[in-house]
Amino acid sequence: MSQYIGEIISIGVAFSWTITALLSEYASKKLGSITFNFYRMVFSLAFSLVLFLVVLGSPFPVSGSIKAYSWMLLSGVVGFVICDYCLMKCYTIIGSRFGQLFMTFAPLSAALTAWILLGQSLSIMSIIAMIVTLFGIMLSILGRGEKHLLTLKLPANGVFYASVAAICQGIGLVISKIGLDYYQESMPKTVLENAGWILPFCANFYRCIAGLIGFGVFVLFNHNMQALREGITHPKITMSMVSATIFGPFVGVAFSLMAVQYTAAGIASTLMALTPIIILVPAHFWLGQKVTYKGLLGAIVSVLGVALFFMA
Repeated sequence: MSQYIGEIISIGVAFSWTITALLSEYASKKLGSITFNFYRMVFSLAFSLVLFLVVLGSPFPVSGSIKAYSWMLLSGVVGFVICDYCLMKCYTIIGSRFGQLFMTFAPLSAALTAWILLGQSLSIMSIIAMIVTLFGIMLSILGRGEKHLLTLKLPANGVFYASVAAICQGIGLVISKIGLDYYQESMPKTVLENAGWILPFCANFYRCIAGLIGFGVFVLFNHNMQALREGITHPKITMSMVSATIFGPFVGVAFSLMAVQYTAAGIASTLMALTPIIILVPAHFWLGQKVTYKGLLGAIVSVLGVALFFMA
């Protein structure tokens, strides 16, 4: 199974992002997308500093090259500032069900970007597996909710935000892969040999810096200081933000960077897109959302698609 380590990590990321999605929907509706994302960056950087202090003996990440820093900062702008802002905005306009539907196109964005920037190509079996998995995800999401979902008219701005989020998630993942490669080349060999697993966390540190700066600018222009105060004075909201940070930009994103070290960006992104399938059960018991037969059929098709990846 060692040859499928990237695929296994990607599936684990999908579970992590499922928890994040449930918590983020609650906190972002209470605070707004800008304030919520600002605090996520703050908490993620704080967790990173503690991790580095424990593992490396210093609160700062391992040094890398200017190229590594530049690509990771750019990835933070694309993957955190633009993608996460648009994702939370589309949640408030068209809801998480339709938002996740559009996010299933992120793997296509990742595969195309990886082909352009990295020259990565997929085997015929991998392409078939990607199509089957994405079809199952879309079938499942379209099966959740009222009848005749396809006839519903969605607000144009909600569709725009969701589309931008999906495109940026795929592009951001590939840019992270480039930065990660540069970081690995410049990272001290002693650290790679003794604690190589810390590399994605070091790289993600700079993505979070870009995210913090970006959302910090948004906060200043938004002038919503009351939301900032509520974020740290309301225990339930604070716990939701902390938990969403752990499973999202801290652990989830770091492991997504780790996944693209071992498998193609398109494959990793497709498996990470399983979140809408995994969320069916908790959404039913926690949010009271009805699970339809079409939704279950979509889940089965997606699982078959995942199985095809391991046969590629």
